[in-house]
Amino acid sequence: MGISRTGLPSVADALPGRSATMRVPPEHHVNGQPLQGPFPEQMERAVFAMGCFWGVERLFWQQEGVYTTAVGYAGGVTPNPSYEEVCSGMTGHTEVVLVVYDPAVISYSDLLKLFWESHDPTQGMRQGMDMGTQYRSAIYCYGEDQLKQALATRDTYQSALKESRYPDVTTEICEAPEFYYAEHYHQQYLSKVPDGYCSLRGTGVSCV
Repeated sequence: MGISRTGLPSVADALPGRSATMRVPPEHHVNGQPLQGPFPEQMERAVFAMGCFWGVERLFWQQEGVYTTAVGYAGGVTPNPSYEEVCSGMTGHTEVVLVVYDPAVISYSDLLKLFWESHDPTQGMRQGMDMGTQYRSAIYCYGEDQLKQALATRDTYQSALKESRYPDVTTEICEAPEFYYAEHYHQQYLSKVPDGYCSLRGTGVSCV
């Protein structure tokens, strides 16, 4: 758990980062697929933030049609940040999961349903007991179609949540920024440590 911050740093205040990219394993610990591209031509990408990325990654790698997954950082300022830097709240990034999937098997709308129903998107700069900007909810979209679907499902889910007396959705939705891979020990963490920490908790409200 990092330092609790409720505001994102400015470009001037953010940590400087580095030019070197993070070294990650060549293969997914569960399915043996590559963590980094190029990926097969038919595959598409999606990026989601739902709190601590360990449980989020497991949720998606378990889905039929998902080719590979990786955890990382996105939505901030600092290039190639470390986990400690992200947890300081001074990079602007949130913990995210890259999902590479076959749209002929699992659709983007299927992934969005999992996203909305598997965490609480109304909590702002936290998820459950995990406090800080790095735990904020986000959907980072590749292309106009993903962006339209994300916004439409947000509005639909917002209505369903209001009926159950939840506050407004705070999920950040925008075009995908740079995705920075997290450290090797974070990749597929709950496969390596099956009893490790998982904070995923849905609202119990269905996203139709």
